[in-house]
Amino acid sequence: MRTHKVIYSPLGILTLIAEDGALIAVETAPMGGELPDTARLGLAAENGFEAAERQFEEYFAGRRCCFDLQVLQAGTPFQERVWEAVKAIPYGQTRTYKQLALALGDSSKARGVGAALSRSTLDIVVPTHRVVGSKGALTGYSGGVDAKRALLELEAAPGNEVLRQQCSGAGVPA
Repeated sequence: MRTHKVIYSPLGILTLIAEDGALIAVETAPMGGELPDTARLGLAAENGFEAAERQFEEYFAGRRCCFDLQVLQAGTPFQERVWEAVKAIPYGQTRTYKQLALALGDSSKARGVGAALSRSTLDIVVPTHRVVGSKGALTGYSGGVDAKRALLELEAAPGNEVLRQQCSGAGVPA
């Protein structure tokens, strides 16, 4: 069964969407923006999203560097490899599309990396905002470039130095 819950964050409205208890999507909309068309999102639910809500709150408060949630995101084998590589980017750091392509074994697949990132449905949980253009340019992000900038600034904030040090090995929940 598909359910959803709308929560509010410093970025704006986040709509959490779950399928049988696993988070399958996080959709963003700017504060003051329109609430999503909920007909396609399943039943509105107050329960079942407590862990996700708490972890998003901790993330935006600078007390969490990565998420520890049951998620389900299906893609091609290449897309899944890209998403796993992105999850390995430490909090407060960035990688370029080309660096990710090289890490995956083929520098010519930088555009393919970008395409795979654009297909990720789990904004913030899969930190696609940590991937930038070749000269650090803030390019494409499903939540918008302003949201990408805000997320990178949050992670780079001086007050989050201890968290960056604790989380220098990606995949370590705060």
